[in-house]
Amino acid sequence: MRAFAVIGPSQSGKSTLVQALAGLEGAKPKTLPLMGGASVTKFNFMGDDWAGFYVPGGLDNISQVGPVLAACDVAVLCVPAEADAAVLSAPYLRLLEDSNVPSLVFVNGIDAASNRIADIISELQHYCAHGIILRQVPMRKDGKTVGTIDLISERAWEYHDGERSSLVEVPKEMFDREQEARAEMMETLADFDDHLLEEIIEDQKPPTEELYEVATRALQHHDLIEALLGSAENGNGVLRLMKSLRHEVPQVDALRDRLDVGKDVIAISCLADNLKHVGKAVLVRALADGVAQGAPLGGDTIGTLDDVDAKTQLSALKPGEIGLAIKSDHLTLGTFLTAKGTTPLPDWAAAHPPALQRVVIPVNERDETKLPLALSRISEVDLGLQVAQDASVGHMVIGVGGPLHLRRIIDKLDQGFGIKVEVEEVATALRETIRKGKEMHHRHRKQSGGAGQFADVVIDVEPLPMGGGFEFAETVKGGAVPRNYFAAVEAGAKEALQAGPSGHPVVDVKITLKDGKTHSVDSSDFAFRTAGKNAVREALSELGTVVLQPIMAVEINVPSIFAGGLVQLVSGLKGQVQGFESDANAKGWEVFRALLPMAALEELSHALGSTTRGTAWFATEVDHYEAMR
Repeated sequence: MRAFAVIGPSQSGKSTLVQALAGLEGAKPKTLPLMGGASVTKFNFMGDDWAGFYVPGGLDNISQVGPVLAACDVAVLCVPAEADAAVLSAPYLRLLEDSNVPSLVFVNGIDAASNRIADIISELQHYCAHGIILRQVPMRKDGKTVGTIDLISERAWEYHDGERSSLVEVPKEMFDREQEARAEMMETLADFDDHLLEEIIEDQKPPTEELYEVATRALQHHDLIEALLGSAENGNGVLRLMKSLRHEVPQVDALRDRLDVGKDVIAISCLADNLKHVGKAVLVRALADGVAQGAPLGGDTIGTLDDVDAKTQLSALKPGEIGLAIKSDHLTLGTFLTAKGTTPLPDWAAAHPPALQRVVIPVNERDETKLPLALSRISEVDLGLQVAQDASVGHMVIGVGGPLHLRRIIDKLDQGFGIKVEVEEVATALRETIRKGKEMHHRHRKQSGGAGQFADVVIDVEPLPMGGGFEFAETVKGGAVPRNYFAAVEAGAKEALQAGPSGHPVVDVKITLKDGKTHSVDSSDFAFRTAGKNAVREALSELGTVVLQPIMAVEINVPSIFAGGLVQLVSGLKGQVQGFESDANAKGWEVFRALLPMAALEELSHALGSTTRGTAWFATEVDHYEAMR
């Protein structure tokens, strides 16, 4: 069995293309829908078994693409037949470059294209270091594409919507264009084959079989990306694409070599879901013998191995085959699997940092204990979901790829776990600090019968430089405060700093215990802790504090065409542009750096989606705190 992934921007016709490919021979394929709308379809074509993976478009879903690409022999990038839409494919071309997976481009909707195909390919080339070569040129009649000419076989095929294309003569008016495009294709292929280069130099016509062989090697080695044309909706060009996959896509052994995995790696986990009446199901692709029901995989035994219908049990998987591992909760999504354990996929397969964060609150109080477990289980099958707990309020906080991803998680909690939730924006982590120091004396005395409480302290409260955190010191002389009470005073001071006059943690403060008094009977750790706490609180109240907001260092990965527009965007969010530069590892991309208030990240996420047409993403970390204006 060989496997391909159909990826690309939203509304490019990816799912239609997978179903069109799977239905070429008329038999009903097996399709399994999984988390996030992704799916896998098993079918047979001309005696060969295939698995077609589909992943919905958009950055809300791109976390699923990496593991799928890692498990596939080839990727088909499905792009709209519009030059202006080429930038929408930039994130996917970047993944294809990073993953080094053999790739094809399918320009979809060619029968309704308003742009020249050469212009579409040229725009795509802006974001791809590998050359993209046309394998076909369109035949046009009355301004409409009615077929294609194959540049290797030099055969012309006329489209018939819903039916197979018919072989026709190359139109005379197309001959010069076909010859020009063919010459360009051969010159590009000759860069990867010396014999073909010699033939071109000597003005010899290469045999068709030789050109097919050179093109096949170029695809398998990911030297070039071939571009084919068609319309999945009307069934045009789909058979040509499937035949290219059949003749040119390598077997699973080549996948092992590309991933450079050890001999002990026998499978890869690429998709997963919590299926109704089934539980956690992990889709695995076997890379070698040894994946069998009851056999060890990922450090424990596989419970059940099912076909993609989640009903038919399989005894074992041959190399290249796929199956659902059920009752195997130990398996981790997005990993290489050995019999004894797991190893992570390459960095390029990892999910992007979350674009949005939300506090998740159950509607019914009885679900408070169920919610953490439910979110944990969802995160096991959704690599784009990050789950944490806000220690200050005790609620769960999730990080997601965008609003659609958020809606998907809410629906999964409701439909899969019976938990209805509400979500709120995460409050900005404000802090307080002081700008000047003060000496404070506090005496804690309490008498209520029996042993009392007594502690007397004199402390200095001083500001530290930004980022100084908290320091505690003592300059007590003559044993006025016994050494064994120092830790209690420090603990009390820390407790007081947990919430300043404005209700936020107080930072960058030094507390120095200078003097004090004790009572031989009534002094205790508790009394000195209370005295230290109250002394600090009184000092803060008298000094007054400045509220600080976190300033985030933001790194935005953005197609170059949109980089200039981010200057105005960041300035409008009261941020500071640090600069931007070309990404040396990604053609057509820039890394844009800025400092931005944490409170502006929500607006940045929304504005970035519209400004960059949903192609950019960002990562953040706290850079420093500064006073709110």
